[in-house]
Amino acid sequence: MSKQVTIVGGGVIGLCSAYYLQQAGHQVTVIEKGDITDGTSFGNAGYVSPSHFIPLATPGIVAQGMRWMLRSDSPFYIKPRLNWELIRWCLSFYKKANAANVKHAAPHLNNILQLSRELTVDMKQQLGNSFRMQEIGCFMLYKNAGTEEHEIELAHEAAKFKIDTKVLTAQEVQAMEPDVEVNVRGGILYPLDCHMHPGEFMVTLKKHLEAAGVKLQLNTSVTGFEKNTERVTAVITDKGKFACDELVLANGSWMPLLTRMLGVDLLLQAGKGYSITYNKVSRNLRYPAILVDDRVAMTPMGSDLRMGGTMEISGLDSPTLVKRAHAIFKAAKNYFPNLPVELPATEKIWSGLRPLSPDGLPYIGRHSKFTNLTLAGGHAMLGVSLAAGTGKLVEEIVEGGKPTIDISAFGVERFR
Repeated sequence: MSKQVTIVGGGVIGLCSAYYLQQAGHQVTVIEKGDITDGTSFGNAGYVSPSHFIPLATPGIVAQGMRWMLRSDSPFYIKPRLNWELIRWCLSFYKKANAANVKHAAPHLNNILQLSRELTVDMKQQLGNSFRMQEIGCFMLYKNAGTEEHEIELAHEAAKFKIDTKVLTAQEVQAMEPDVEVNVRGGILYPLDCHMHPGEFMVTLKKHLEAAGVKLQLNTSVTGFEKNTERVTAVITDKGKFACDELVLANGSWMPLLTRMLGVDLLLQAGKGYSITYNKVSRNLRYPAILVDDRVAMTPMGSDLRMGGTMEISGLDSPTLVKRAHAIFKAAKNYFPNLPVELPATEKIWSGLRPLSPDGLPYIGRHSKFTNLTLAGGHAMLGVSLAAGTGKLVEEIVEGGKPTIDISAFGVERFR
């Protein structure tokens, strides 16, 4: 039966949800505060990465994070402030940063990553590859012996999930990147990983949804909701009221602002990331790569190159910290000394907010407070990687059928 589904959030999660809901025959409206020309879904690394099956909350991450916080150019920073929601999130993150959480979360992350990769390839075939998706794998590159040992352990873990890996020496990595000098101890290639231009993916989705009859209500802010004891009946905005049979919240780092209006508590913090994009690089990388010691991602997009990284938990309206973007550039030149790029001007530095749950798993599912409320958020650095899979699961939840994979680990009330 066709339903009126209203999605709040026009990022990659919201648009992929709209994609599958429209295919299932529903009338879909997407309400977005911007115009779908910028945002976290545009400036990220563009990875579709089954290799990222280890959640953010891992053993040792808290101690490492404390050391990083002492450096103004570190990959990780939490702005100290008296904020009860931040304190609650940090306490929950601390409790989840252990081996037991990794053992529990990794199989579930693997399931949705594998599903999402398969569905993203299907979308490429159905929509046309105007977003330059390539299925050639991704490097994990390292410079230190300790990092090498850890990455090889992760490669062994990947094998348990039937994820292929290739452990390479520095010379073997260099042979695969003949156009630039590579300064590493070695690397691991994950052939299953893919990459794309995420902004072009968003533009492709937007055009397809508009042509398919999805209503994109842009530059529109949600101010409240109409509801009864069991259901949310309408979304109230500065551009009018939008009735809904089903409501999907997929507005990324801003989700707690809306759940609070519904009386729903959601532990989620915004983690700012930075990126720099260079056009028409004369000698470019051939493979995407994560520079593991510095937590920097490098993505070739045809002749263009994007480098990005950092995790800065400083609120929704924090200013740009240029030193962190400069650290990304410094790391890139450390690994690729003769890469023909220069330190960018401040106005060329992009930043966006990643929605972080305390355990590194997304929130995907119904909330018990309302029978027609579905949440889809908290994807951290895996938004593009998990977008197609999340969109399909949202469609299955709205349809009332059995989801393709077990989604119990993604329960939206697991921190109550």
